[in-house]
Formats: sequence, structure tokens, C-alpha cells
Amino acid sequence: MRHVDFLSQPAAIAPLPYRPFVKMHGLQNHFVIMDQRSVSRPFDVADIVRICDPHIGVGGEQLLTIEKPSREGREAGAYARMRIFNIDGREVGACGNATRCMAHLLLEETGTDEVSIETVAGVLHCREAGPMSVSVTLGPISADWRLLPAAHEVDTFHLPVESGPLRDGAAFHIGNPHAVFFVERLDPQELTLYAPAIQNHPLFPEGINVGAAQVIDSETLRLAVWERPGILTRACGTGACIAAYAALKRGLVSAREIEVQLPAGALKIGINDDATAVMTGPVAFCCHGFVEGDW
Repeated sequence: MRHVDFLSQPAAIAPLPYRPFVKMHGLQNHFVIMDQRSVSRPFDVADIVRICDPHIGVGGEQLLTIEKPSREGREAGAYARMRIFNIDGREVGACGNATRCMAHLLLEETGTDEVSIETVAGVLHCREAGPMSVSVTLGPISADWRLLPAAHEVDTFHLPVESGPLRDGAAFHIGNPHAVFFVERLDPQELTLYAPAIQNHPLFPEGINVGAAQVIDSETLRLAVWERPGILTRACGTGACIAAYAALKRGLVSAREIEVQLPAGALKIGINDDATAVMTGPVAFCCHGFVEGDW
């Protein structure tokens, strides 16, 4: 049975109150995915927190739901809608690794090599890039301080905040907000010490994802990302896009396609003239099963 079939045929597999899930990861950035297209009750915050908790639930860095596209989404060519929830229940607009995983499931369902997915950040176009590999076009990337949002007008190319070695950062929006700081030597564990002060700085009333990047050569970066609500993640697709974009804008790299090396592996990021980014990377299945609840 295909994994997407496991999600979409719950009645034939297990009776209520059980709901099927598939767990996937993109470079060890792991997600619990559930199909909501034939379910009327949405998840509440308590559901999301419990499902993502590895001690009492499935365990994941985000919960993803497959839903029917809106009228606007259908008109823009979307096959399905993806919603993304952090472990604290907050809905977010974009996640590159999550989009690749969701796209793989929908490509499996449709039997095609391209699919468009509606998200809070817009309709994202995805295509198969090889066995268990997907490309996603994200963006456009914006330097507008109001989209982050910032508490007041600020030069997003040179942020007036710092913490330890994190200085002279840049912040951009790609469906979710990221600040990236270029460092001489990248130690991902140092982010646990210095990134929370940036994430929770008054300049960012809704918080911000924080990346530290090291330039290896004209077409290669190393990156680690501290994600809202407070996770040192093994990989971050949107963070990789922002780091590549910022490095190109600052003249730290010259290639339009950049390899971004994350703790769990590498992503290929292409930066287009229209400030969109094409992210290509692997997807993988972890497991599938059932979640019990008052559905």
C-alpha cells in the first residue's frame, strides 16, 4: 500500500476514534502528516501539542495536514492545501522540508511528476527531482520589515541586534521570518546559547527563526538554524533559502545555485532573478500508524 493510501482510507483500516498518520522527514526534519480532506473537525492546540510530543504522541517537529484547496487555491492550480503547525500549536506559513515531504505524498497520489500545493504563503510549485527527491519553488523573498514583522522600521540587510558572535545579521521573509548571521566558524551548538536572545528580541514581537552561516567557497555554505518556538533543528529548508539569498546579496558567494550544508545533509538552493528560490533535497519515510483521540 502506498503511504498516501494509508492516510486517505482510514475507515478500511481502523475504526474511530483512531486516525491514521504518516511520519516523514526531510534531512531529519521530521513531520507527522494527517489527511483532513474528509474530516470535519480541525485539530485544536491540545491535539497538536500531544501529537508532536514524543513522550505521549507520535513525536515530530511539526504537524502537517492535507486539506482541500480553497477556491482561490484551485483557481491558482493547487491540487491540495497544506497547513503547518509548530509543536506549540502555532500555525506557520512555510516550511521547505515539510513542503517536499507533502509534495512527495501528493505526487504519489496523482501519479504525476509535478504538483502545486496551497499554503498560507501562497501556492507552491513542486516537481519530482529524482528517486525520493523533490524540488520546490519558494518565495518571493522579501526584505520588507513589516512582513517579519518588526516592531518598527529597520534596515533588514543590517540588523541592529546582536548576541555573542551573531552580529550584523540580515532578516527576510519567505512565508516565515528568518534572520541569518554570517560567522567565521560555525558551531551549531553555540546557537543554543546565543540564538534565543535574537529570537525573543523586542524587535521581533512574533519571534524569528535564527540562522548562523559560514561561507565555505563561492558556491557553498554551512548553516545551522534555531527555529521558533525554540528548536535547534537538523535542517531547515526556508532557512537555507534565506542564507543563500543573503550571501548572494552581500557578495559572499557568486553562484546562483548554492549548496547549503546542514547538520543532517545538503540542500541545493537556486536563486532566481525574481527573488524566488528553488530548493531541491531528499525526502524519506519514518513510519505510519494511528493516533487515538476524540475525533
